[in-house]
Amino acid sequence: MSLRGKTVIAGIGHTKFGALPGRSTISMNVEACRKALADAGVEKGMVDALYVKYPTSAYESKYGQTLAEAMGLRPRIGGVWDQAGASNASMISFAAMAIEAGQCEIALVAASDNPKSGTRQAYEKVRNGDGVASYGWFGIAPGYAMIARRHMAQYGTTHEQLGAVAVVCRANGADNPNAQLRKAITLDEYLASRWIAEPLRRDDCCLVSDSGGAVVVMSARRAKELKVKAPVPILGFGQGQTSWEVAQRPDLTATEAVVSGKTAFKMAGLAPKDIDVAQIYDCFTITPILTLEDYGFCKKGEGGPFVASGAIARGGALPMNTSGGLLSETGMPGMQLVIEGVRQMRGEANLQVKGAETCIVSNQGGVMHTHSTLILGQRL
Repeated sequence: MSLRGKTVIAGIGHTKFGALPGRSTISMNVEACRKALADAGVEKGMVDALYVKYPTSAYESKYGQTLAEAMGLRPRIGGVWDQAGASNASMISFAAMAIEAGQCEIALVAASDNPKSGTRQAYEKVRNGDGVASYGWFGIAPGYAMIARRHMAQYGTTHEQLGAVAVVCRANGADNPNAQLRKAITLDEYLASRWIAEPLRRDDCCLVSDSGGAVVVMSARRAKELKVKAPVPILGFGQGQTSWEVAQRPDLTATEAVVSGKTAFKMAGLAPKDIDVAQIYDCFTITPILTLEDYGFCKKGEGGPFVASGAIARGGALPMNTSGGLLSETGMPGMQLVIEGVRQMRGEANLQVKGAETCIVSNQGGVMHTHSTLILGQRL
């Protein structure tokens, strides 16, 4: 039995984005959840499931139960999920399946972290496990740099094409009053930015941010009963995983977006040509290029020309990251993309895509280790 449209995102909420000194991850999650419940018009006592992404900066055991206690909740289903940046879309799909199975009725899905004012050590750590630290693999960026370099060598992808992603996301963020970084850049300014891990420049890399976000998930039937003002149907979802570290992969340019996307499109009964707007995980500029290829918006190896053609810009064939994404709105790993997708489907986004009725959201974790996809709609 298809789950297409059986569940909806009924409410959204988030904190400010940027440096939030003195804020714990629990306090940010509580704020985001409170706002999401208010947006849905739901009392917290009705919530019987709580799915939480672990804070990357400071992992702690039973974090989900700690958050439930702070909120005064006793959920039937509760706990923490770890697919890194893919966790948020995946938790929403798990909530949808649990609701359809009768295991819960109303779920909160939440995530927060404070690496900007707290510690970013988790992102900086030396990769000692397979000896690659001796070759300069420190932190996250070098893994993406290896992937970008291989794509450039294999398909002729250029620095200017990487820059096209940064220019679009920064332009959208500049016009987003909630964005952490509100500064558009030109391609020349991008090309002049300093190297982080060649071929990636500073403007290829996402922000480091304190922030929290949450959504309320329930059945379409329940949303109708509760007279939720603007429920957004979940038309499809899917996941894909690889357990191999970057250096061990047979193909650095293939991602699990292929599996995740196919699953989501099949459930939704849609194809790439049916998608009006996209919120694509952009931790580094190479990521949307590979994701758009593997979702089928262009052929393999043609992601660079696709993004440079103007297709992902405002007014393009597939407007992307309309609130600025991880490169400009907030470095929060994924939840902001879901929230912007909901706003687009409600018709209330800051940079609203006229006539948009379908939205694809990608979440991606690790160094292309995990992938999760959501397809949202205005109606069934």
